[in-house]
Amino acid sequence: MGLYDTYLAARIRLSDATLPDTVAVVVTERDLLTPGAYDTLSSLLEWVFEYGAEHVVVYVSVLDEEAVPTLREQLEAVDSPRELAVRGPEDHKRVDAPVQVSIGLGGKHEFATAVRSIAEDVEAGDLSPEDISEDDIEGRLVFPTAPDLVIKTGAERLSDFMIWQSVYSELYFTDVNWQNFRKRDYLRALRDYQERQRRFGR
Repeated sequence: MGLYDTYLAARIRLSDATLPDTVAVVVTERDLLTPGAYDTLSSLLEWVFEYGAEHVVVYVSVLDEEAVPTLREQLEAVDSPRELAVRGPEDHKRVDAPVQVSIGLGGKHEFATAVRSIAEDVEAGDLSPEDISEDDIEGRLVFPTAPDLVIKTGAERLSDFMIWQSVYSELYFTDVNWQNFRKRDYLRALRDYQERQRRFGR
């Protein structure tokens, strides 16, 4: 670790400000085609847990559905310090692993699936419309973990990612492309997070 990285790490560790418990990262299918892309992801997972997080959510935005099986196979093989679960566009099973990876399972799709499940319960007489709460929706989301910090490399857009869960998240955009994302870039994101005053919609 270089001198600047050591300086950043020291400032983060000496600060009284909290660090994120859950970190989310948005990458694209194109990002994962670059050399060393999966090594970068493996390193990121190490950094996240090194700095105290308990959960990581990785969203891989895809344009070509035919690429999903290959992406899934490669993502499942990523060296991770904790249990990793990968879900594709057609998977609806709830995920609670420390490392949660979503391939092309956009927020609109996930939210629509949750609403459809509620509608079925109402139709079956198991739930009254006037009793529907936020908990009913959250209980049906595939990815239940709400991120404290969302990191997007290369562009300032979230690509339909965790619409419900990230409503109160802190968003960090960096011009650094995924292939060039280093530990110092992650430390910068953490330092930026520490300097913010979270309002949770207030």
